[in-house]
Amino acid sequence: MPPSPSLRRARRFPIGTLVLAPAALLAGCTSPAPPRSPPAPVAVVVPAPLPVPPPAEPTPLPAAPAMPPAPEVSQVALTLAYADRVQRMAPAELTREIARLGEAEDTLAASPLNLALALAQTRQPVDTARALALVQRLLGHNDAATQPLHPLARLLEGRLLQQRRLEEQLERQAQQLREAQRRTDQLNERLEAVRAIERSMTARPAAPAASEAR
Repeated sequence: MPPSPSLRRARRFPIGTLVLAPAALLAGCTSPAPPRSPPAPVAVVVPAPLPVPPPAEPTPLPAAPAMPPAPEVSQVALTLAYADRVQRMAPAELTREIARLGEAEDTLAASPLNLALALAQTRQPVDTARALALVQRLLGHNDAATQPLHPLARLLEGRLLQQRRLEEQLERQAQQLREAQRRTDQLNERLEAVRAIERSMTARPAAPAASEAR
């Protein structure tokens, strides 16, 4: 019986080759892998820095309101102390003080107000009107020397206006009283004249009856 084709192919390769072939395959499977080449470097794109705007200038804070200096505050305190002192002055001393302040009226900022305070103590209509004019003139000035005195001047102005109204009312009443007294005096004079006529008529002697019979 002739051999089969597969047996003939087996005979062509020696047995050693058949034995070594699996070993070569096993060796090829277990041999180290060839080293890999390093990866290509990746270019990193760094973005350009953005322009930084210059720092903004700080906003200036609103200025705080200016406080009145200490001398102005002490000036108000001195004026109040003077108002308390001038109320206790005797009439003769008050007259001398008014004359002194009248001479120094334009030399000191507080002199017009002090003079008005002194004039208000005389209780005379002409002095009240003068004091009121001084206070109103002081209120018309807005300089740094007189502005701290404005609240006190307005207070004194209100008092002088009230005092002026009372004085005018008293003056009207006094005028009405004088007018009533004048009319009373006229009536008394007329009444006295009538009484004099009556007395003269009563004192005239009557004519004798004998002369009438003839």
